Amino acid sequence: MVCTVVEIMSISTERHSDTFEFGIHTFGDVTSTPDGSRRLTQPEVLRNLLAEATLADRVGIDVVGIGEHHRPDYAVSAPDVVLSAIGAATERIKLISAVTVLSSDDPVRVYQRFATIDGLTGGRAEVSLGRGSFIESYPLFGYDLSDYEKLFEEKVDLFVTLRSEGPVTWTGETRAGLQDQEIFPKTEHPHGLPTWIAVGGTPNSVVRAARHGVGLELAIIGGAPHRFAPLVDLYHRALEQFGHGKDFRVASHSHGFVAETDQQAQEIFYPSWAESMHRIGQERGWGGGYPSREQYEQEITHGALFVGSPETVAEKIVRTQKQLGISRFGLKYGNGSLAHEHMMKAIELYGTQVKPLVLEQLGRGAHSVDSP
Repeated sequence: MVCTVVEIMSISTERHSDTFEFGIHTFGDVTSTPDGSRRLTQPEVLRNLLAEATLADRVGIDVVGIGEHHRPDYAVSAPDVVLSAIGAATERIKLISAVTVLSSDDPVRVYQRFATIDGLTGGRAEVSLGRGSFIESYPLFGYDLSDYEKLFEEKVDLFVTLRSEGPVTWTGETRAGLQDQEIFPKTEHPHGLPTWIAVGGTPNSVVRAARHGVGLELAIIGGAPHRFAPLVDLYHRALEQFGHGKDFRVASHSHGFVAETDQQAQEIFYPSWAESMHRIGQERGWGGGYPSREQYEQEITHGALFVGSPETVAEKIVRTQKQLGISRFGLKYGNGSLAHEHMMKAIELYGTQVKPLVLEQLGRGAHSVDSP
């Protein structure tokens, strides 16, 4: 059954959830010292990342997401290993990949690794599956970019099949098939590992998440969040069309930073953000120089940057929740060379001030729920 022709409506339906979760996401960006005099080593970044996640657990943040990259400006290439260390050092925070680049990995091994983390941490592991924002992993692990679509589609299909945690029979073109084989360890979740598919904004990707009956995670990294409302509506309608019902959740992920005041947040975050945008732009042929301060401020006011005081960031999260009906918001709190010390303060403010302000305005609670 193909559902790529489902009409996208321009009017979204506001949806409410009894719970709302707050996440932090990081790719382990290689950072600098606060005075900018030295770049940290990747081992230093990894140790700092563990301290950041431990603080997040202490201040009541609900989820920590660790990304996967295979390039010099990021320290994390094995999110599951980092999440294991975080799980051992924390008590309650959920542990999710952000994302697992499934196209260049093996679904069986991914499932086994995260099921192991889940067992060790009492059911706190989740997986967010994506194709990644960079392509370095494809040649690194011997995959052909011409198979970009086929690799992801087949491997997601196998991963979702593994969630039954029973004997699996599966055939495909991208790996050897399975014949009545079981995967260990099992989890204690009623529907297998909580799983999301991360999408960048294409209708076909949204329909894929609905077809497989997993959560939808929207990467909103440019433009106004409300532009994604038709995609959320498409997801819910496609879920019903595929017979999955309505009990599936939508999360969003955006870059941001919290400081005591709007001015302080903007001043601290701008240099690292501009540097990162310029570097990626040069790699991808966007051209031009560093983004201007005016562009930056426009993206804060009208776009996808959640930068400001606790009050400002909370207000924007509330607005996004009401526009999209999300039940989880993930803040990508680090960016480029932004110093660890600044990130620690942002995490503290996010947990102790932003979270209570959002929950007060939404008039609901935030507690652990089992995701799709």
